Amino acid sequence: MAKLGQTPSQTVGPYFAYGLTPEQYGYDLASIASGTLTRSDTEGDRIRIEGRVLDGEGNPVTDAMIEIWQADAAGRYAHPADPRGSNATFKGFGRVGTGTDPEARFIFDTVKPGSVDGMQAPHVNVVVFMRGMLVHAFTRLYFSDEAAANAGDPVLQSVPADRRGTLIAGRHVTPTGVVYRFDIHMQGAEETVFFDA
Repeated sequence: MAKLGQTPSQTVGPYFAYGLTPEQYGYDLASIASGTLTRSDTEGDRIRIEGRVLDGEGNPVTDAMIEIWQADAAGRYAHPADPRGSNATFKGFGRVGTGTDPEARFIFDTVKPGSVDGMQAPHVNVVVFMRGMLVHAFTRLYFSDEAAANAGDPVLQSVPADRRGTLIAGRHVTPTGVVYRFDIHMQGAEETVFFDA
């Protein structure tokens, strides 16, 4: 009797990425979402968010997939449930794989979000998919230059003080614009805080 190989349902792998970030695997297909969230008519301060997904030993994960969802500069989500009305020019959703960048980074070009409800600090919702994980991980990205708003954010304040830094993206001014650096540590001493969905 011939021995058969394992099927995707029997192994843990980055199979989701073949269809969701096909360019990462060299397929000549376009993803429904990318790392560019803005159009020419999108209002707000243009920013770049970049970082790497790091394993427990600090090595970059080269086949992770990151999704973000955020409000626009006025704090509105592109969702019909937003009582202020959906912002049709800004979808606020992006998806990239870490396998397309030589440094295994994820890169999003977007606008800095506003406060959603006057209580929450400006933030970006982040979802991490990667090999070895049966369930994706949820976290948030907050901005280092929003210290006053961060101090009043109920979600950030629910995190132990010594762990809040894992959710703060550092601001850097570069010749091409403002970049917020946000590395996601999956394990180890600097493990990023993850939330239940």
